[in-house]
Amino acid sequence: MNLKRSLGPLCAAALMVTACGQKSGPRTLPPAPGQAAYAQTRADLTDAVSQSRRNAITRAVADVSPAVVGINVTQIQRVVSSPFDDPFFRMFFEPQEMTERVQGLGSGFLISQDGYILTNEHVVHEASKIIVTTTDGKQYTARLVGSDFLFDIALLKIEGTRFPFIPLGDSRDILIGEWVIALGNPFGLFDVNSKPTVTVGVVSATGMNFKGELRIEGRSYGDMIQTDAAINGGNSGGPLVNSLGECIGINAFIISGSNYEKTSIGIGFAIPIHRVKAILPALKAVGRVERESWTGIRIRALSATEARRLGISSRDGVLIESIRPGSPAGRSDLRPGDVLVAVNQKPVRGADVVRDFTELFDPDAVTPVDLGIFRNGRLYRLVLSPKPEER
Repeated sequence: MNLKRSLGPLCAAALMVTACGQKSGPRTLPPAPGQAAYAQTRADLTDAVSQSRRNAITRAVADVSPAVVGINVTQIQRVVSSPFDDPFFRMFFEPQEMTERVQGLGSGFLISQDGYILTNEHVVHEASKIIVTTTDGKQYTARLVGSDFLFDIALLKIEGTRFPFIPLGDSRDILIGEWVIALGNPFGLFDVNSKPTVTVGVVSATGMNFKGELRIEGRSYGDMIQTDAAINGGNSGGPLVNSLGECIGINAFIISGSNYEKTSIGIGFAIPIHRVKAILPALKAVGRVERESWTGIRIRALSATEARRLGISSRDGVLIESIRPGSPAGRSDLRPGDVLVAVNQKPVRGADVVRDFTELFDPDAVTPVDLGIFRNGRLYRLVLSPKPEER
């Protein structure tokens, strides 16, 4: 018997049975016991991890980042110099005053679709040119709309529409220990990829007042928000936002214990946004804050001659020059020629006395102001009662 002939029909039959009983394509084995459950558990775990990565902080960052801008400025600074290092020769040759261009940088953020930007006044102080870079890499020449040296606030404007912006929250409704996010342009890193740097921390303290002897560069930093979110050089003017994506402050300055200037050690301060919102209409309308127009008082320092005539020291108070009729001062018993010697039971003294008193003209003030007055050799106590509708 020929073996090849006998196997041929059998092989053909087997091939026919295989072709009829099975679909074409590769064969698949049934899953091993537990494999399907493992695959489902892994998918659930991956989804859970993915969801945990997306929290209130990451959502807030995604919402506000497009509205943060980098600010580059060219400032004109006056420098007094002498061609001689020897003090002997400097006695005979007058020092020369020169101007030089200095490059500076800072941060800011859009607050409206039509291109209004908030930042610190010290970022754009005496700037001859302001360039704003947005997160899409575009650059704009900004116009200074208004500024307030005392509160360290500046309002800029760039031309365009449909800009992303950050809503302004309520800094009087924040909690010690709640999460906050600082965004900005530390050390000019915005220039690397046109994106803000993000740091996260908590509200460390509120109501921090840097006034009088604690005044910084002649400015008034009152009711400040303290945070341990890292704020470094270049972060000035950037927003401090809460986990809802609302701006609650403007990053202003830090206390640094490092040998490297302007490096964060976790003690940073932001100007509360309610303080900014109070003067924002004035900055937009007239470019400055007319504080005297609210109380109606115009004051100046006492001269030595006036102080001697009154029998007091020139450091004992300030002279009320004029009072506007119809103002809170005009409705009181204050008179031109009165000497203001105390405010809210605190003596009015020092070289910065006039500027200190202007803080009472905060347009956001609605509480009465207790004044101590010296008149005709006697002390009087008067109270200014502002009316909110007149602010």
